[in-house]
Amino acid sequence: MRAQPPSAAQAGLVSCRDCGLLSRAASPQAPGYCPRCGSQLHLRHPNSIQHTWALVIAAAICFIPANALPVMVSNALGSSTPDTILSGVNYLYESGSWPLALIVLVASFMIPLGKLMALGWLLIAVQRGARGGESQRMRLHRLVHLVGPWSMLDVFVATFTVALVQLNPLMSVVPGPGVLFFATVVVLTMLAAETLDPRLLWDRNGVDSHRA
Repeated sequence: MRAQPPSAAQAGLVSCRDCGLLSRAASPQAPGYCPRCGSQLHLRHPNSIQHTWALVIAAAICFIPANALPVMVSNALGSSTPDTILSGVNYLYESGSWPLALIVLVASFMIPLGKLMALGWLLIAVQRGARGGESQRMRLHRLVHLVGPWSMLDVFVATFTVALVQLNPLMSVVPGPGVLFFATVVVLTMLAAETLDPRLLWDRNGVDSHRA
């Protein structure tokens, strides 16, 4: 049976999170500084799991009012019509604009929810020391990074609509409280993806002792 090759942490190697340079750590307790950019090196980012969990839980809490509260309030001839994300999707679908409704549904509801579920699954896999599937988890982590900014689509739509539709006193559109919570969810999930050290995804059942 062929022996498993040592990991980078076991070999005393550390990668700089700022410039990506792979160098040898001065010691496991104090890896030192990157010889290229001068940033402090960490075998595993300190408190990565705790910080990521805090951000994910906060984002999950904000996700509820982001979808329950209106993101836009339309005022026309003395009447007000609040619209949540899902009610806006339903209106677009019923009006025949189903491609736009699908885009808003995916970007404003499914992607944020998917990011929360993906980050939670990655954190659980790290803490349980799951073996196998490290490459798939790494690709999922990169995908969460990639789709992060696209979740702001609903905020952009609300902002442009508010700026364009201002025909006082006949009609006006103002942002609702849901926009603030939705933007908070997007920002928190993007920060969570940044704070999760991807090197933890390769650690297995305590084999690497430098886990945060």
